[in-house]
Amino acid sequence: MTDLLVQRFVPDHEDTEDEQVRTRYGILASVVGIVCNLVLFLAKLAAGLMIHSISVMADAFNNLSDAASSIIGFVGVQMAGKPADEDHPFGHGRIEYIAAFVVAFLVIEVGLTLFKNSAGKIFHPEEMEFKLVSVAILFLSVCVKLWMGLFNKRLGKRIGSKVMLATAADSLGDVAATSATILSVLVFRVAGVNIDGIVGLVVSVVVMIAGVNIAKDTLAPLIGEPIDPKLYRQISEYVKSFDGIVGTHDLIIHNYGPSRSMASIHAEVPDDVDIKRSHEIIDRIERLAYERFHMSLVIHMDPIETKDERFFAYKAMLQEVLDSVDSRLEFHDLRMVGGVQRINLIFDLVVPRDYGRDRYAQVKEQVLCRVRERDARCFCVITMENSYCAEG
Repeated sequence: MTDLLVQRFVPDHEDTEDEQVRTRYGILASVVGIVCNLVLFLAKLAAGLMIHSISVMADAFNNLSDAASSIIGFVGVQMAGKPADEDHPFGHGRIEYIAAFVVAFLVIEVGLTLFKNSAGKIFHPEEMEFKLVSVAILFLSVCVKLWMGLFNKRLGKRIGSKVMLATAADSLGDVAATSATILSVLVFRVAGVNIDGIVGLVVSVVVMIAGVNIAKDTLAPLIGEPIDPKLYRQISEYVKSFDGIVGTHDLIIHNYGPSRSMASIHAEVPDDVDIKRSHEIIDRIERLAYERFHMSLVIHMDPIETKDERFFAYKAMLQEVLDSVDSRLEFHDLRMVGGVQRINLIFDLVVPRDYGRDRYAQVKEQVLCRVRERDARCFCVITMENSYCAEG
């Protein structure tokens, strides 16, 4: 079913890096969400009124909020697809995150309202009625929501959309909530015990948790996320694969919306190669990287020593020292300045993010002492920094 809808309504659906194709995917997901949730809302509302169940009606209004969320998502996707203009040179892609953030607050607000109403039903319960058609409607709702969850999860993974993945998680949460509602109706039918208000509270909590999770997932790219380790390796290894590039470090990616990113990286080049030749290589990599990764890559050129055996001996010694302190430590931009009586080793030291400031000073002192133990002439000039890559 998913493939059929994609093939029917998303032209060029395989080119998921194209902004227009991603927008069509977003529109498809939004329209499907609006239609399915409105149908479920009307069906559950009718069922809830027939059997006088607050938990069923709570579930119905949860679906109505999901429909409103899909409408906001539809508008957000449309606005996010607008091209760059004079006031927004990086495009409007982050509107998609903002729209999802608005949806999160809407979902939380619905959850709070349902919580209030359900708490009232616990203290002032109403007589319920059992009707088989209501249970059938709820069971059908579980099937539809399960499909919607899998539908959004599949599309979200295909185009790398956090909003769709969050919607998928919300749908799966609805499956659990509706299942709980069915349980309350069946318990009333079998045991004659009215747990409607209690189940309504459970449903409201599930709705609020879903809203909080959506907020967390969409707020992260707005604030700034670490780079996915897989993407970090792909870009770094791609740049290093070109002749004339010795190594890379300090990759940073700035996200301006799905499929709208800019990146910068430091590329190490031999210091004895003509600068014009190295610059020509850098320019070529930037052009080809755009075609491969669909992002603008700015490359900073770092000339490094490639032939001095004495330099490599001290470089190997420094690596051994860092491994003895913490195997997670890395360094780059090493320069060796000095002569016979004094040698300055100047470098950037990359430390894990779980280090506190006190640990910074401790590690720095350990490195300084252990280098001096190896060679008393050495003095280290260290710049401490963190990696922008997520651990893993």
